[in-house]
Amino acid sequence: MRRFWKEVTTEDNGILLDGRPVRTPARALLTMPNAALVEAVAEEWRAVEKDVDPFAMPMTGFINAVIDRISTDPATFAAGIAEYAEGDVLCYRAAEPEPLVARQAAEWDPLLAWARERYDVAFEVVTGIMHRPQPEATRLRLAEAVAAFDPYRLAGLQPLVTISGSLVTSLALVEGVIDAERAFAVTHLDELWQAEMWGEDWMATDQRDLRRRDFVAAARFVEML
Repeated sequence: MRRFWKEVTTEDNGILLDGRPVRTPARALLTMPNAALVEAVAEEWRAVEKDVDPFAMPMTGFINAVIDRISTDPATFAAGIAEYAEGDVLCYRAAEPEPLVARQAAEWDPLLAWARERYDVAFEVVTGIMHRPQPEATRLRLAEAVAAFDPYRLAGLQPLVTISGSLVTSLALVEGVIDAERAFAVTHLDELWQAEMWGEDWMATDQRDLRRRDFVAAARFVEML
């Protein structure tokens, strides 16, 4: 879609383009839960120059997802996120080299310790990549924690979890225990280690930068709720 509007204004927690309300892809009214998000979404529409680029409008995308997808069945959406408790990246450790093993322990152990205390759960931590099931009580308790989020926080949590591969880190981020840049670095520790050892590959770097962009946008969305 090309830009056809001249003026972006706000009204009743919604966005108006030349006086006409913006709608979601499913044709529902695009409405926000607070003034901060109204202004953030309005700024995305004001920033459009010629063509609408959805990747440059993450706040609008999150609100679209809430209204069109998540609000209709938040329980199912939350259950999909909670599945990541079964294979959290923090629970799979390298056998060598020792500096990497030590760095994983230094960065990941405190987050698991926080989750143990916060949610009264236990984790199976293994060496290697072979899957080991987490305790059922842990999976159920973390699923309950995710299910307690409203549709807006679920919208932000989903990309945080899928990009990082860590439900624990994402929950810590949502609860303000860790910031977005730190959370991204922690959950990409192995990839960053390889880059330190062997040098950067420009394609891998570009892909990581795109993931970081989306991760930080999701964190910003949650922070504004």
